[in-house]
Amino acid sequence: MTDVRQGTDNSVSGAPPPLRRIVEAMLFVGGTPLTAERAAEAVRGLTSEQFREIIDGLNRDYRQQGRPYRIQVRERGHELALLPHFRGVLDRLYGQAREARLSLAALDVLALVAYRQPITKQEIEALRGGESTSALRQLVRLGLIAVQRGEADQREVVYRTTTRFLALFQLRSLDDLPRTQDLQKL
Repeated sequence: MTDVRQGTDNSVSGAPPPLRRIVEAMLFVGGTPLTAERAAEAVRGLTSEQFREIIDGLNRDYRQQGRPYRIQVRERGHELALLPHFRGVLDRLYGQAREARLSLAALDVLALVAYRQPITKQEIEALRGGESTSALRQLVRLGLIAVQRGEADQREVVYRTTTRFLALFQLRSLDDLPRTQDLQKL
């Protein structure tokens, strides 16, 4: 009999893997950040408290073992992420991310989308007092904002920020955006 808490290999005995290894496998697979609710849908009987304990335990193990990754909170969920010290490995393997400089107009539009989403092109142009088509196209092409079609009775499209936007600006969620009082401190 193997100890479920230790996470030992049960493949020989045919016993199901321990919850800890199942949650770790779900994180390893990737995709959208894993929430306790989503994990509980996939694993019958898994509670939010067990999920949190498993995440804390895995991170503790990763630190003790000197692993190059941790489980981090992203967009109200959890995902495996390389530690900053090891990001150079990723760059060498896949090439460095190209740096794209945004014009002041594109930055203006991006800020409006980030703070007022969902927002239409007409609303952006009314707030800016100018044309925004090329800036919107550039931001969509760079994957910083996405176009969302309205319902059948609405012909208007709206713009929203993407997970790439959050990652690039190192935000867990839009709640982490600086607010007016934060900006006045700068």
